[in-house]
Amino acid sequence: MLRCATNRWGKRLKWEIDEKAGVPAIRTRMITASPRRAQYVADENPAAACNPAETDSAPPRNLRRWQQLWRDAVVDPHELLELLDLGHLAATLLPAGDTGFALRVPHGFVARMRRGDAADPLLLQVLPQAAELLDVAGFIPDAVGDLAARAASGVLQKYHGRALLIATGSCAVHCRYCFRRHFPYAEETAAANGWRDAVGHIRGDTGIDEVILSGGDPLALSTPKLAELSDALASVPHLRRLRIHTRLPVVLPERVDEEFGAWLRQLPWPVAVVLHANHANEIDGGVADACARLRANGASLLNQSVLLRGINDTVTALAALSERLFDCGVIPYYLHQLDHVAGAAHFAVNDAAARDLIEALRRRISGYLVPRLVRETAGEPGKTLL
Repeated sequence: MLRCATNRWGKRLKWEIDEKAGVPAIRTRMITASPRRAQYVADENPAAACNPAETDSAPPRNLRRWQQLWRDAVVDPHELLELLDLGHLAATLLPAGDTGFALRVPHGFVARMRRGDAADPLLLQVLPQAAELLDVAGFIPDAVGDLAARAASGVLQKYHGRALLIATGSCAVHCRYCFRRHFPYAEETAAANGWRDAVGHIRGDTGIDEVILSGGDPLALSTPKLAELSDALASVPHLRRLRIHTRLPVVLPERVDEEFGAWLRQLPWPVAVVLHANHANEIDGGVADACARLRANGASLLNQSVLLRGINDTVTALAALSERLFDCGVIPYYLHQLDHVAGAAHFAVNDAAARDLIEALRRRISGYLVPRLVRETAGEPGKTLL
C-alpha cells in the first residue's frame, strides 16, 4: 500500500506498508523540489511511483507502536544535522554526490547522539560521508561471498550445519559500514512465497540443524509473519536451534513488545538472539529493558560488534561497551574486522592495531568480557580468529 504524507519538516514523503508482512517503510523516498536533498533518500523499487500531486493521506490504521516509530524515522541527512544543532556544517559534512545508500535512523537512536558533536560515535555510523564515494582497491560490493553461498531463494549456506535466511531487506537503521549495502534483496528474500522455497530447502537437507534469521533485519517483519515461518519450521525434525541476528532491540527497542515476547516464548527450540551494538552510548535504559524482556522470554543474548575507525577503536570504548552489554545480560561474542564492502573503507582499522586493542582489552577487563576478534572471508568454512 503506497501513501504520500508530509513530515513535520514540511517535506513530502512516500512510504509503503506491506500489510501482509508488516514491514513498515520498506520504500521511503522524499518528494521535494530540491534534488540536493532528494539524492540521499532511498527508493528500493525505483519503478514504483508516488504522484507528488496526490492528496496527503492518513497513515494506515492499526500500526503497532514500533511500526509507527519506524515510519517516523529520519530519512533526510539535513534534518538529522538540524536535530543535532549541526545544520550549519551540512556543506562540510555531507557528500556532494549520491552515495547510493540512503539514510534511515529512528528518532530514539538520534536522541542518544550528542548535540553539537560532529564526531559523535553514533552519528558517524549513520551519516552519509564523502568518503563513501571513493573507489578503494579491495573494497567490493559482495565482500563476504554471499551470492556464491546461495542455496535457495533467500537462503545462504556458508558453514556446516547452518542455513541463513535473508528474511527481509528492510532495516530500521542504515549503517554506513553494512556489508550487505549492495545486496540484491529484490531477488533474494526468503519470505517470498510464504517461505515455501526456503523451508523446503531446509527440510530437504538433514545436515542443517540451526537456522539463522538475518537480513536486512528479521525483526522488521511483523510478529505474525515471523510466526508463519516458525510454524513452517516446526515441521522440520532435524532442526535443533534458532538464531536471530538483529539490531532492532538496540536502535528501536520498542520492537520487543508483548506480542513478540509471546511468540519467542512458545518457540520449540533454544533461541539465541545476536544483537549488534558498537558503542556503549547506544545502550540506554530502553535497550536494557528490551534485553530484559528478551531474556525473560527465554532467549540467550550475544552481541557482535564491528571495529570501526573513529567510533570504537580505543580500549576505553571497547571496555565500556563490553561492560555495558554484560550489565544488560548480553555476552560480548564477536568483534568483527570490517568487511571490505565498497563505500566503507574509511572505517577500516588495520589488523596489527586491532590485535593490539584486544591485547590491551584483556589486560583491562575480565576474560569473559573480551569478544573474539574475527574476520569473515569469502569461501572459508568459518570465521577466522585473528
